[in-house]
Amino acid sequence: MTETRAVPALLRTLNERTVFEAVRSSGPISRAEVARQTGISRPTVSGVLRALLEDGLVRESAPEVRRPHYGAVYYEADPEAAVVVGVDFGANVVRAALSDLAGEIRAREEIRSRGSIEERVHVLATTVSSLVRRSTLAPDLLENAVVAVPAVASPTDGRVSSADLPGWGAAGIQEELERALRVPVRLENDVNLAALGEQRHGVAQGVPDFAFLFVGSGLGAAVVLAWKLHRGHNGAAGELDAVRNGREDDVDPCAAALSGYAAQAVAGKKTILEPPYDVAEVFAAARGGDKAAAGVVEEAARRIALHALPLAATLDLPLLVLGGSVGANPELVDPVRRHLGNWLPFPAPRVEVSALGEAAVIEGALAAGVDAAFERVFERRVRA
Repeated sequence: MTETRAVPALLRTLNERTVFEAVRSSGPISRAEVARQTGISRPTVSGVLRALLEDGLVRESAPEVRRPHYGAVYYEADPEAAVVVGVDFGANVVRAALSDLAGEIRAREEIRSRGSIEERVHVLATTVSSLVRRSTLAPDLLENAVVAVPAVASPTDGRVSSADLPGWGAAGIQEELERALRVPVRLENDVNLAALGEQRHGVAQGVPDFAFLFVGSGLGAAVVLAWKLHRGHNGAAGELDAVRNGREDDVDPCAAALSGYAAQAVAGKKTILEPPYDVAEVFAAARGGDKAAAGVVEEAARRIALHALPLAATLDLPLLVLGGSVGANPELVDPVRRHLGNWLPFPAPRVEVSALGEAAVIEGALAAGVDAAFERVFERRVRA
């Protein structure tokens, strides 16, 4: 008897989740379109939509402009059913943004943040409270927070390992953030979230497999396979610094190493470059036709390609996205792809510069937060 009662309840929940996902991903959408898309009968779709409407998870909306609607009622996920916060927690700067469930940013702020971990968490909590007030949304709508850190975040206990974030290596940081923000918190590597941002809003839209290679003051990579972020057993997938282990030659593509290389490479040559050979100035000079600077850019591309090669060779990826203060320079695209084409026994991946720039991390954090919020509000409704 228990099994007989459970089956209809399970089917109802599956139908509700399927309809909800269709409305979320394709809204504004009519009942007839939901039925066609999901294969669920129209009467069942109508009943589910009524229930979701009453629970505040969906709302009626106007159809898209220039779209024939023939008087049909259209539905979309209610963007104000919950809000989420995304945080880019850098060594010196913290960027935070508040988003509704439609992905619209309601408020954002960038602050300088130094001091102990306790002080920085307090500043973040104050900032999030300010964002909620400025959004004019009810504080109890805040559903979760996704915090990006320039480090490896353990998928099991939330432990963060980074010399750039003193105090973050201790256990219990995730719990401390949750106490301060009063919502569930997910800690995630910043490059991983940048990849999710590109997948949702950037050059990787519609691409199931790709890698995001961040080259700036540091180096990191993220891998997306079959639409999902691949973190690895220890959460350390994409830590490309290890590629240089066992090598005696300098192949570091990061900003400081390239400045050091430039100082040696342009010595005695005709160039407009001057100490301290800032990377941004090197790329600007190369764009202006400075041959010595162009040689430094070519070496940067070779070093980046050497780090991308293990990913491209073992995963046969169709797309490589470059980001960071070094990687995001368009001059690198062609030479990186040329090097990969010369070294790979199969066609090289398409190489693109990040379309989102510094915003990629926040966009990825908010995308992850929105996905988790939809799951939580739906699960909470099922349990009610």
